[in-house]
Amino acid sequence: MASDQLKSLLSALDASPDNIQLRKLVTQQAVKEKEWLAVEGQAKVLLQLDPNDTESKALLAEAYFHNGAYSAAIIVLEELIASQDQNINYLKLYCQTLLKDGSAGQARDVYQQILAIDPSFKEDALDREFKVSSAPSTETIEQDFAERTLGMQRPSTNFSHVGGMENVKKEIDLKIIKPFLHPELYKAYGKKAGGGILLYGPPGCGKTHIAKATAGQVNANFLTIGINDILDAWLGNSERNLHQIFEIARKNAPCVLFIDEVDALGANRSEMKGSAGRNVINQFLTELDGVDVDNEGVLILAATNSPWHMDPAFKRPGRFDRMIFVSPPDIKARKSIFEIMLAEKPTKDIDVDKLAKKTPEFSGADIQSMIDISIEGKLELAFETGVPQPIETNDLLKACKKMVASTKEWFTKARNYAIYANDSGLYDDVLKYLKINK
Repeated sequence: MASDQLKSLLSALDASPDNIQLRKLVTQQAVKEKEWLAVEGQAKVLLQLDPNDTESKALLAEAYFHNGAYSAAIIVLEELIASQDQNINYLKLYCQTLLKDGSAGQARDVYQQILAIDPSFKEDALDREFKVSSAPSTETIEQDFAERTLGMQRPSTNFSHVGGMENVKKEIDLKIIKPFLHPELYKAYGKKAGGGILLYGPPGCGKTHIAKATAGQVNANFLTIGINDILDAWLGNSERNLHQIFEIARKNAPCVLFIDEVDALGANRSEMKGSAGRNVINQFLTELDGVDVDNEGVLILAATNSPWHMDPAFKRPGRFDRMIFVSPPDIKARKSIFEIMLAEKPTKDIDVDKLAKKTPEFSGADIQSMIDISIEGKLELAFETGVPQPIETNDLLKACKKMVASTKEWFTKARNYAIYANDSGLYDDVLKYLKINK
């Protein structure tokens, strides 16, 4: 019920209906008393007198919201935001109205827009709705930073420990290692040491191993990151995590930052319905570009089994401008893998040449499975006889017959992309490996 003060103001307005200042006083008093029907009526009159009265438009939108006329409120708010897209109050009310109107996805987008303008903005109801955590304290950030830095390594592994993969090592040497070892030559031509390389190929073929060996080759720090280190259910935290990780790499340069399963972070934005994933991708691209920061001395190596699912923006110059196909290990690499994996196990007369020839298209993970199957057979026999027996070549060959190379499934899919979606020649190496002339 209207107060005596509001009633008095309304009586005075009846006597002087053209007094704009008096009408605004009436409207303000009605807002204080939450008499939203009165606010709506007065705001409409004020807008008839002055259609460009922004304050009255904002009050009308607020009145529509409280009176349940959400569609009408949205129309007015969109008009206001079109001219003042940084106004937090307009955006907040717009977000709340969209939620009430059943447009949760659009409301989430607006809330992220608010956070982008003011990261410290907090609204409890909207926080709960969109799972927005409170801004982390400086102490928490520093603690997280310290914990992540503990994962930094100085690998002793280098290219001499990588059997085969000569083409991959050659490309990395030209793109990465020489700029790191001879930065003065590159600076003379206006180029910086650093950048991004995308390693792709079937799973289990040594992408992580070659990344670590690259860091060892240039005596750089090595920081390996998985998607679980970045993705977070709380809105905005994934972007913060990503920025923090890049900051660690920059402060520890020269550094090789290796991101596994990068397609989970860099999926094609055109296939996304919500904006949360798009914001993470935009943050990722910003970190790669290094517009406001210096990425010199930071090499970003990323691995994916599905390069065709990544957003095209990642493949532009200055980002992941070189894609390197990591094929299943060649015969030389397979021999090396057998020697390394069998080194600490009881063996007898192992013919690694024969084993390597019998395992074309096998990945390193397949070879590990083959050895595990052989060990299981030997354990079963040892339980019966009580005497452990060494692994022999025939044991491994028997295990090999029970297996199909896991890479075959990957090549079935990759073959279609290489043939039908290869206009820019990204997958020429896949065609070459499959011996397909297009």
